Formats: sequence, structure tokens, C-alpha cells
Amino acid sequence: MLNKKEFDVLTALVSQPNLSQRGISARTGYSLGTVNKTLKIVVEKGWTDGKTVTEKGLQELEPYKVKRAVFLAAGFGSRMVPITLNTPKPLVRVNGKRMIETLLDAVQKAGIEEVIIVRGYLGEQFDQLKYKYPNIRFVENPIYNESNNISSAYAVRDLFKNAYVLESDLILRNEALVRKYEYGSNFLGAPVKRTDDWCFFVQNGVICEQGVGGTDCHQMIGISYWDEEDGAKLEQDLEEVFNSPGGRERYWEQTVFVHKKENYSIAIRECSLDDVTEVDTFNELKQLDKTYDL
Repeated sequence: MLNKKEFDVLTALVSQPNLSQRGISARTGYSLGTVNKTLKIVVEKGWTDGKTVTEKGLQELEPYKVKRAVFLAAGFGSRMVPITLNTPKPLVRVNGKRMIETLLDAVQKAGIEEVIIVRGYLGEQFDQLKYKYPNIRFVENPIYNESNNISSAYAVRDLFKNAYVLESDLILRNEALVRKYEYGSNFLGAPVKRTDDWCFFVQNGVICEQGVGGTDCHQMIGISYWDEEDGAKLEQDLEEVFNSPGGRERYWEQTVFVHKKENYSIAIRECSLDDVTEVDTFNELKQLDKTYDL
């Protein structure tokens, strides 16, 4: 099993072969001394020649390979009315491109071949994505209008292991946030001084609490990764929470950060608010794309 430093150095070289030690340092955030020491170890083990990752190194990375991407895309998007009266929110075009396509393109670029979309409202419209992304598989959520998004997660609870889970109403501007390999379970968050939105409070790189609004916290971004162990726990915990009194009114993330928080230790993966834009309302859409501002 790789340690985190070995993993980070190897994946840096996978992403960009022939990267200098200074380049690895910039990509990983490690000091040059740490990079030099770690690089010597992985070269001695035959995982890299110092410039590219060897076949042996790729075998070491195989357990960390992302197996699938699961998109939660069943909801109505009431705050985006009137545009969502005829179009599911993830399929709304912003400056000519559907929001979900910014995510699908990143998944495709990362080489993640298994793609599942949970659909509900106007679900047949998602069929048009198959022309560009023929590997998509759809899962139906027949109760999307009777419950919160936990019902979509519940519908694919057996697919969370080694998987990205993505909210589908995001505009992804930094494709590098979706990666071929992940070391362990994590949730994206952007460090902010203050937010009125959903956020995480973090200690030593681990999410300790979820809330709505806060200071010196991380604004929650709806992209997460779940490793084999946590994905297996989620399969059981989602079922229990969903079937509990009031369970259908929950957000799926509350399974992890509220109702079963003792079962998890989830790392924060930092990004910038410039990397991802969440479009919540029709007014926000008009600000991003002036063609809607009629």
C-alpha cells in the first residue's frame, strides 16, 4: 500500500511525465526536500524512473483508480423557474454548453469509463447526452418529487464504492479536479471567510461538522469521492437513514455528516470558488449568460 506522499508523487508524474522536482513540489504542495526524499524511495522500488511511472508503479496505483462517476440529476430545480419548466436543470445551457457537460467532459478526460446518471424530472431529455457520451447508464428515481436528494443516492447506494458522486447543476471550470486516482474519501470545499451557503467546518484537514452559513469555513462543493471502505458503509447507512422516520426529507450528505457521522472521517479537498460555479437561481443564470436576461 502506498503512503500519501508516494501516491501524490506518482500521480503527479502520471498527470505530467518528465515533471521536474520543482514542478512536483508545486503540484503536491510538498517541500523540495520531501519531494527529493520521496522520489528516491519510489525510484528504488521501481515504481518510476524519475520521469515517468513504470508498469510496476501503475500496478501500485490500481487500487486507487476511480471506478465510476455517479451523477445525481433527478430534481426539478424550482428556483430556476421559468427555464426549468421545460428543461431539467442539469441540461440548461450556460453560454452554449449544458451544465452537466462541463462535468461529463472532465470525467471523460480523466478516463473514468463507467458513468451513471440518476434522473427523474423530464428524465427522457437526458437521452440526448448519449450521442456525445455513449457509455452513460441511466438509473430512474421515480420518487424524486416526493423526497429530497437522498432518494437519488438511495437508488444507487450500491455504486458508491470507489466512485465520484457529483451534483449535476455545477459548472466545472477546472477539469483537473476530477482525477483518475484518489487516495481516500474526500469532499470538495472552497475556503471562505464567510458564507450563507452549505459549508464544512474542518480540523486538521478532516471535516468535523456540516452547517448552513458560517465563518472561517469551507463552502461545500457538490463533488465528492468515496473509497471502497466508506462506499460500503454508505450503502448500509443510506438505507437505514432513508427508511427512518423523516428520512426521505434528508439531504444525502447528512447521512455522513449528521446521522452517521461517527462512522466516517472524510478529508476536505480544497478548491477555489473560481473552479466551480453552482447556479442556484434564475437570476444567477442571467448574470452568467446574458441571453437569458430578456
